[in-house]
Amino acid sequence: MVRRYIPKSTQELADWYMRYISPLSLVAGFILDTLFLAKRVDLFLTNAILFFYLLISAIAILLINLIQTGRIRNAFAITMLPLLPVVVQFAFGGLFSAYLSLYSRSAGVATAWIFVIVVAVLVLANERFSHFYSRFSVQIPIYFTVLFSFLIFFLPVVFDQIGPWVFLFSGVVSILVVVGFWRVLAKLVPEVARENRRVITATIGWIFLVFNLLYFTGAIPPLPLSLKSAGTAHAISRDATYTYRIMVEQVPWYDKLFDFSPEFHRAPREPVYVWSAIFAPSCLNTRVLHEWQRYDATSRSWVTETAVWFAIAGGRDGGYRGYSQKQTVEPGKWRVNVLTQYGQIIGRVHFTVVDAKNPPQLIEITP
Repeated sequence: MVRRYIPKSTQELADWYMRYISPLSLVAGFILDTLFLAKRVDLFLTNAILFFYLLISAIAILLINLIQTGRIRNAFAITMLPLLPVVVQFAFGGLFSAYLSLYSRSAGVATAWIFVIVVAVLVLANERFSHFYSRFSVQIPIYFTVLFSFLIFFLPVVFDQIGPWVFLFSGVVSILVVVGFWRVLAKLVPEVARENRRVITATIGWIFLVFNLLYFTGAIPPLPLSLKSAGTAHAISRDATYTYRIMVEQVPWYDKLFDFSPEFHRAPREPVYVWSAIFAPSCLNTRVLHEWQRYDATSRSWVTETAVWFAIAGGRDGGYRGYSQKQTVEPGKWRVNVLTQYGQIIGRVHFTVVDAKNPPQLIEITP
C-alpha cells in the first residue's frame, strides 16, 4: 500500500518534490530567513549561505547542459538529470526567499513596494515554473538576476560605502561574472551557447536596464541600510552611557499595528520629536536626513518644512539612534521621510498633529 506513494523514478521524484515539498519549503524557508538568516546583511553566515546557493545553482546549470548535450554519458548522471532542475529551483528559491525578507525589511513601502512585489513574484514563479530551468535561455538570465540582487547589498558591506557608484559597480561585476560563466559554457557546450547567445544577451541587457531604472527612481530599497524602528515622541534625552529615554503617548497595542497615521496630541508651544533607529553594517558610516513634510489640503501635496541631517555609524543590532525636532508644527497630517544622503527613502513616519489642552499620558521606551 505504501509503495504506490513512493516515487518509482527520478522524474517522478522530481515531480513529487515540486508538487508537494516545494510549496511547503517555500513557506518554511521564508519564515526561517525572516527569523534567522536575514537579520543582518553583514553576518558571515548570511553571506556564506547565499554564496552557497549561487555556487550550487551554477554547478547544476553546468551539469544540466553537459548531460543534455551528451558531454557526460555516465548512466548515473543521465538518471539524475530530472533532479538537476529541482536543485536549481531549490537554490534560486533560497536566494529569492532571502532577498524578499531582506528587501521587505528595508523597504520604504511608499516607494520601494514595486521592487518587493517583483521579488515576491519571482519567488512564486520559481515554485510554479521550475521546469523552465532545464532551458539554457532561462538559466543564465535568472542567474544574472540573483547575482545582481546579491551584489547590490554585499559590495557595500565589503567596501563600507553606499551610493550610485557602488550600485553601478555591482552591475558591472555581475555582468563580468556572467560573461565569465558564459565563456566556460561556450567552451564546454558551444552549440547551446551559440544558439541562445542573442536571446540571452538581449534579456540580460533588459534586466540590467530595469535594475538601474528601479534604483535611480528609488524603487530598490537602500540595502544594507534598513529602518529598524521609528516614531514620534514628546521628549527625548540621552545620558552619558548613550541610553536613550523616549517619552511617547500610551496607546493600545492594536492601534500600533493598524493606525498608520497616529495622532500626536500637542500641548501649546510643545516641540514634536521624531526618532529613528537605522541599521548599518559595521564600519559603514554615512549621513541620513529627516525631511519634515506637511500635507497641504489645498494643493493636495506634501510640502517640505524642515530638513535635518545627522551622521550614523554601523554595527548596532537595533540600529543607530538619532532624532530631530520641530518647534512650530501646525495641526494636520505630517510625515518625516528618513533618507540616505543620495535621496533614497529608508522609511517614513506618518502622524497627525492634534491640539490638546491637557498633556497626554506618556510612557518611557528605550529603542
